[in-house]
Amino acid sequence: MGDTGPTGPVMDRDEVDRALARLGAEHEAVETSLLALQDHAGRRLLEGAELTGVTVERWSAAEASITLLWSYFDAYTGALRTAREIRSRRRWSSREDLVELTELLRGEAVTVAGGAAALAQAPTPDGGPGRLSERYSLAALVERMNQLYATSLDMVVAADAVWSALPARIDLLAAELQRTRKLAHSVGVRPGEHPSGDDLERITRTLTRLRERVVSDPLAFWLPAEGSSAPGGGRPDTTVYDREARALEEVRREIDAVLAVRQDAEQRIVRLRDVLSRADRTLAEARTARGEVLAKIAATEVPVVGGPPIVLQEQLAAAAEYRRHAQWHRLSPLLESLEEKAEDELLRARESLTAVTAPLAVRAELRGRLDAYKAKVARLGFAEDPELAEKYEKARRMLWSAPCDLRVAEQAVLRYQHAAAETLGSPRRVPGQGGPVDRTGPGV
Repeated sequence: MGDTGPTGPVMDRDEVDRALARLGAEHEAVETSLLALQDHAGRRLLEGAELTGVTVERWSAAEASITLLWSYFDAYTGALRTAREIRSRRRWSSREDLVELTELLRGEAVTVAGGAAALAQAPTPDGGPGRLSERYSLAALVERMNQLYATSLDMVVAADAVWSALPARIDLLAAELQRTRKLAHSVGVRPGEHPSGDDLERITRTLTRLRERVVSDPLAFWLPAEGSSAPGGGRPDTTVYDREARALEEVRREIDAVLAVRQDAEQRIVRLRDVLSRADRTLAEARTARGEVLAKIAATEVPVVGGPPIVLQEQLAAAAEYRRHAQWHRLSPLLESLEEKAEDELLRARESLTAVTAPLAVRAELRGRLDAYKAKVARLGFAEDPELAEKYEKARRMLWSAPCDLRVAEQAVLRYQHAAAETLGSPRRVPGQGGPVDRTGPGV
């Protein structure tokens, strides 16, 4: 169409009909979205809640935006109704009708008036202060409504997501906390007496404050998704909740350990008595052996044997007392410490016995070696060899006399070994026969 008006070329009837159909579809979509927002559970909760912090600020702006949205929608509805009435005047619209429709459908023909408070708080397209009235084209008005709807829905969805996720989880954790507190109290884990009791008190206070803040300021616990412009893009911030849940789990494990102590405390104490008794007997044996070594072995250093662990015995008595008075929270760490120390004490006693009896073991080894060589010499027919017999007797006297000088005795045994090896390795004459006979025996 070649005619033009203030807003450009005048639309023909087909263009007008297509524009009305498109605007009617947009009107229906906007109305559906506004009604859904009006009925949104999160919006209803926000209206009835006592809000604080960032949430009360954003909700004030969102309320103004929603109020303004309905004002925009009413203006949009009125303009669309007017356009439809003009088009319905006659089947074939006149030029004057088409000029009026073009101005209404394409020009800034829609004037929106709003309350001063709503316009002052609602965000504006340019970010400046709101005005008491604004003029829009229908297309610009739809775009403006979409912007306000997106920001309002984002706030409502975020608050609803936090309220749907965190309070219920906090309540479940608080219920578990109460069960844990009762169990802890039954085994003596109380505030001021056990670290886990203090932890339970701290977790209780933290969860109480957390729930109060989540209910009054849900947006303080909302993490928007980076790079996402979709309404409600993000997730609830569960950092504090997760930390306290882990802390409660650690306390529960500690209490489970205390319960385990209560179930097998008697057996563990009996085992501890047995281990410490074995350590005492081993030390007593070591002290006896030390006296024997000092009497039988000369020129050697014999380590001093310590006495029984008096401190461990006192701690064992304290453990039995804790069990008698059902002080499981005190008994648990004491038993763990005692079990480790008792095993160390038994190991120390055994090492002490080994160190003390080492000279006797050396003497026994030398005796066994001397007798083994004597048996070998006798088996090969050299038992009456005077040189070997002399060396053997000298070594034997040293090893079977007290006190025994191990260094001298070892040299005597080595001399007998060497002499035996030389004798067994050289040809000898058998008495009563004329020729030499090779009596070489196996190598030493």
